[in-house]
Amino acid sequence: MEPDDYTIGWICALGKTELPAAAAMLDSEHPRLPQDREDHNVYTLGEIAGHNIAIACLPAGRYGIGAAAVAAQNMQCTFKSLRFGLMVGIGGGLPSDSHDIRLGDIVVSEPTGPYGGVVQYDLGKALPKGGFEIKGQLDSPPTALLNAVSALQARHKRKGPELAIHLAKMLADNPKMRAEFGCPGAEYDVLYEYPKEELSRVVDNGQQSRVKKREIRESEGPKVHYGLIATGNKVIKDPKEVLRVKETIRSTADVLCFEMEAAGLMNDFHCIVVRGISDYADEYKNDQWQGYAAATAAAYAKELLGVISVLDTAAEHPQVMPQEVPTQGSNHFGSTHAVGSRINQGNFSNSNLQ
Repeated sequence: MEPDDYTIGWICALGKTELPAAAAMLDSEHPRLPQDREDHNVYTLGEIAGHNIAIACLPAGRYGIGAAAVAAQNMQCTFKSLRFGLMVGIGGGLPSDSHDIRLGDIVVSEPTGPYGGVVQYDLGKALPKGGFEIKGQLDSPPTALLNAVSALQARHKRKGPELAIHLAKMLADNPKMRAEFGCPGAEYDVLYEYPKEELSRVVDNGQQSRVKKREIRESEGPKVHYGLIATGNKVIKDPKEVLRVKETIRSTADVLCFEMEAAGLMNDFHCIVVRGISDYADEYKNDQWQGYAAATAAAYAKELLGVISVLDTAAEHPQVMPQEVPTQGSNHFGSTHAVGSRINQGNFSNSNLQ
């Protein structure tokens, strides 16, 4: 195998959960290859459904938009024949009356209203009286991936998803992953609701929140939700901040989840974002569901690749993705910005995630 044989790039953020889940979904693993001198990523290489895939994880202790942009740039230095990419990992879910999102479910970015599927909620300008206006647009996923999503949605309607099959095989082939990557159980999935009028006051240790009663699902497996994902440079653990962001976006559709990396990728590393829901973006956020959520997201990515023809990724020699990091909010292929400034804006240490 040579670097030019790899046509799909897969990026994840967390080496303890997202990377092992991604590697466990490979049908076969390939030996490492020589890399470009400027490429400091460490790759897991392999194959899914005939597609050769390069998987990279962000450096330990670094998260966010800038770190993701640099990882994607480095990947494109070595693998110059990439057709498109996947950003796969965990996120904070935002259940609503129209979206019964639960822990372990999967959210997939899909063009929604004026947005391409991902919106950067912290890029814009402050307005008088505390308002905020979002500026710039992020690209939608490439057509090949959106066509695959449509095909997979149709298959799920007819035959149901194969996520449980992929998850079971992952645990059977990797028994050491059972404790951390198996489903914790519905009894540990608790959603607290916060009446809007109470959010003007301080929420203190759940005293003004209450457990939301939800119907028991007929099927135990994760469900897949398609729509808008909000991305930004901070972890959301506050229902008041959730409300502020949703009011800022002012979309006709719901925001389905929060995450931290996609804005560094969408315009120049043409990809789709897949997030397994590990928390509800509130003060009850913890790590209990992270392994399982990372696994469900990886299982969906595997199933998505299974509906894409190998000929579709290999038939054309793609235009090499640009090697410079995009200006925030730009949707022009050639717009660039200094890598260093993006790193300063986007890299996070572990202390930011506590």
